[in-house]
Amino acid sequence: MQLRRVAATVTAVLAISLIISTTQAHNITHMLAKFPEFSTFNHYLTTTHLAAEINNRQTITVLAVDNDAMSTLLSKHLPMGALKNVLSLHILLDYFGAKKLHQITNGTALAATMFQATGSASGSSGFVNITDLKGGKVGFGAEDNGGKVDATFVKELETIPYNISVIQITKIIPSPEAEAPAPGPSEQNITAVMSAHGCRIFAETLFASPAEQTYNGNLDGGLTVFCPADDAMKGFLPKYKNLTDVGKQALLEYHGVPVYQSMSMLKSNNGPMNTLATDGADKFDFIVQNDGKFVTLKTKIVTAKITDTLIDEQPLAIFVIDKVLQPRELFKAVEAPAPAPAPADDVAESPKGSKKKKHKAPAPAADAPVDSPADSPDEESADATADDSGSGGRSVGVFTVGVGVVVSFLMV
Repeated sequence: MQLRRVAATVTAVLAISLIISTTQAHNITHMLAKFPEFSTFNHYLTTTHLAAEINNRQTITVLAVDNDAMSTLLSKHLPMGALKNVLSLHILLDYFGAKKLHQITNGTALAATMFQATGSASGSSGFVNITDLKGGKVGFGAEDNGGKVDATFVKELETIPYNISVIQITKIIPSPEAEAPAPGPSEQNITAVMSAHGCRIFAETLFASPAEQTYNGNLDGGLTVFCPADDAMKGFLPKYKNLTDVGKQALLEYHGVPVYQSMSMLKSNNGPMNTLATDGADKFDFIVQNDGKFVTLKTKIVTAKITDTLIDEQPLAIFVIDKVLQPRELFKAVEAPAPAPAPADDVAESPKGSKKKKHKAPAPAADAPVDSPADSPDEESADATADDSGSGGRSVGVFTVGVGVVVSFLMV
């Protein structure tokens, strides 16, 4: 009987440990640090800010190469932008462990990469072809390299099914487009990049506004853009159309920051952040705040979450957010003025049962800011409540229940 209790207790503890381990975020830098022969690859993942992007993804596969293979790549003396594109081609936006690689349907698969997700790759050049070869080998080749299988699978380094898989391949995968010099910041078409990757409505709205000139004017010196996804922008358009021309420009500029901020910088620089709309007394700022593995942008009206990265290469970063940022300066709640004091003759009314006069508050002025009920501070509270009930809360709840199970077993 006692043996059964011990066995049950051990089983419960192991189950809790497994649950907790699966809720922890992965860290590619720490994972590769265990393998000194991959130190150069690891270093350049950090230098190009790709490490932060990998850590921010829930499902990912990293095709790592050893120091010898990296030395061959570095001997080409590629500019940093092109080097980042080459390495981003080695980051697959799907999970491929050793077992899955040998069980590919029909022996071949086309995997999207982070290079394709940045918008820098044209057509299918951002895809990698994975082929199950004869003799138990698996090959990898860039789609824009004539379908050649240039690198092969060596071994599995570390995995967290089915979140991240880090595997070694024999060499860097050649790609003419990835190795081409990246365009300079002034050559980047910001609206085209956003339009092609889920922010079409915001991009078209920006393109039709003087705010686009403000964005382009800050591009060379450093710019970070937070573009609302199409679903969020579509629902917000009726409110946007009610703004004045000056208000519309201010709202669009509110989604830009006049300095370069990578994902890792956003995670470490929590606090107030000025925007392109900030001008002296007009604050137009928001709060950058970490929420577990995510980064949130908090105004006094809404809290938006960064959901994707389109470009993160100095001096330009473009991130997708799940809500339109609404500055308090444009969406103040209209407060009715306090009622005027009652006249003296109204206070001392002779008949005991007579009714007091009611004073109606005047209607708000026609040019006052128009707000929907969603623009009240209650929306901010709702956002906070929703955020608090996220994955972090579930992890604590699961841990509490698990510990309760263990204590129950021990007390029996």
